[in-house]
Amino acid sequence: MEESKNKPVPLYAKVKQAIIEKIYTGEWKPHDRVPSEAELVKRFNCSRMTANRALRELTAEGFLFRLQGVGSFVSEPKGQSALFEIHSIADEIASRSNRHSCKVLKLSEVNANMTQAVEFNIAVGTLLYHSIIVHYENDVPVQIEDRYVNVQAAPEYVRQDFSQQTAHDYLSQVAPLTEGEHVVEAVAGDARSCRLLQIEVNTPCLLISRRTWSKEFIVSSAKLLFPGHRYKLKGRFSS
Repeated sequence: MEESKNKPVPLYAKVKQAIIEKIYTGEWKPHDRVPSEAELVKRFNCSRMTANRALRELTAEGFLFRLQGVGSFVSEPKGQSALFEIHSIADEIASRSNRHSCKVLKLSEVNANMTQAVEFNIAVGTLLYHSIIVHYENDVPVQIEDRYVNVQAAPEYVRQDFSQQTAHDYLSQVAPLTEGEHVVEAVAGDARSCRLLQIEVNTPCLLISRRTWSKEFIVSSAKLLFPGHRYKLKGRFSS
């Protein structure tokens, strides 16, 4: 037991601890760039492999995030999303005193395929609305919202400006929520999603598949993709 206590601390762990201390003391603030692998090699007189392991593990643990071709940066404190409640992501971000913005990538009409017909309990070929929106927290992408909407529940959906009001807030106004369903999965991000979220391909992500009802209507079916190291879910229940 005594021998274990005196065991030398690996150099990569010392590098990690030095970075964490600068984050905790506030010397390095969210979105500050941290030294590159080459800079860490010089500073700690370590190998490139050691520096890479330290940065890689700190990214996996949520202390840092990486932008491909740019470098590693200090993460925001991990965002928290409600598991059993349904809130606007803009409100969640504002509650952390941060700034929300978004980019609408798609807002169009589509005909339901077999999967969507089953999800909405409608006939194949029925008209649906489809939107893809990327949400940002202080200019860092934190969610891809891929949503299909029942035309009968929200006939003016495709004519809205979702850069000014979230799709969630608009749907809550025109088709007030009466029931919701969540399915939560851990997935590896595909190339397109990872590019939009500015993370490396196959980075672990959190996928929430959500359906919402307003009375007898299934209003929407959305897939919400979060980078795993930037988000956590919180649920509260009672017996």
